[in-house]
Amino acid sequence: MIALLIGAGVALLAALIGTPLFIRFLVNKGYGQFIRDDGPTSHHTKRGTPTMGGTVVVAAVLISYSVTHLLMWFMNPRSPGPSASGLLLLFLAVGMGFVGFLDDYIKISKQRSLGLNAKAKLILQGVVGIAFAVLALNFPDSAGITPASTQISLVRDIPWLNLAFGGTVLGAILFVIWSNLIVTAATNGVNLTDGLDGLAAGAAVMVFGAYTIMGIWQSNQACGSPREAGSGCYIVRDPLDLALLAAIMSAALVGFLWWNTSPAKIFMGDTGSLAIGGAIAGFAIMSRTELLLGLIGGLFVLITLSVIIQVGYFKATKGKRFFKMAPLQHHFELKGWAEVTVVVRFWILCGLFVAAGLGIFYAEWVVLL
Repeated sequence: MIALLIGAGVALLAALIGTPLFIRFLVNKGYGQFIRDDGPTSHHTKRGTPTMGGTVVVAAVLISYSVTHLLMWFMNPRSPGPSASGLLLLFLAVGMGFVGFLDDYIKISKQRSLGLNAKAKLILQGVVGIAFAVLALNFPDSAGITPASTQISLVRDIPWLNLAFGGTVLGAILFVIWSNLIVTAATNGVNLTDGLDGLAAGAAVMVFGAYTIMGIWQSNQACGSPREAGSGCYIVRDPLDLALLAAIMSAALVGFLWWNTSPAKIFMGDTGSLAIGGAIAGFAIMSRTELLLGLIGGLFVLITLSVIIQVGYFKATKGKRFFKMAPLQHHFELKGWAEVTVVVRFWILCGLFVAAGLGIFYAEWVVLL
């Protein structure tokens, strides 16, 4: 618990102090956000607001994770240090954040609202996602538990939903596909949610808070080995280190949100949204809560579905729209809701989804106990 408090504190300070410094740097360079012409007209006043703020969040997370483990080593030289699960999650988050950074940089350097083309973005995300999935099936601990599993999970691995039913190689291939579906869904969900000041950052704070709680719980109820499964304990590699990272990411986003809340002094950009989405997917996969992510991240799912419905309805009716505008948050803006009203109400929805997910997580343990 000391490590979690240190990590969260360092991340919060790093983001609070680092964000205004980064804003000053971006303003001096003239790096500002370009706004879509087809978006709500009220957003045109945001043109020129510094973007790529996700860079500060990622930097704060890396600094805090390193400092925390270094301090814990000084306090106790026998402390385990960074875990395979923690490093893999950082790899996924930073890798996706780098793809987003390239996208943001092209936008501001070319002075346009579109960055990487869809094909290039998909390829780069695929490279990072495939590398993560392959590595996550390796690095077993002393009990033989790897960071990820070929079994599909809800609040723990479901034995009869094992992707490796057809053999080791086939199972690994199916897992890579399944993992990348989760990563793609999470990154796109956060990216679509990032459109109003503070909306995505505030929602992600709650989601990472949920993974902090679940990581601590899984650590306290960890199985000694896979053979002990079935008694309500959890087969998860490095749950406490995952909880540490979740707490760090939540605190870093709180520090960023101080400057990102309406009226935003800086946007997170694709750098932040893709890094956050990658991290959320990584937590779901390595905490063995893949299907539960659909509920914990319910706000992201809802917003993504609004885009799917809008596109599908537009094509089926040859030009008619189901919503006034998609993603969903812009529909309510065009209905006359103030931006702050949309953000706060969507935060409330996110909190309800997160609470429901944590309720199911705990209720399952109570039933097995």
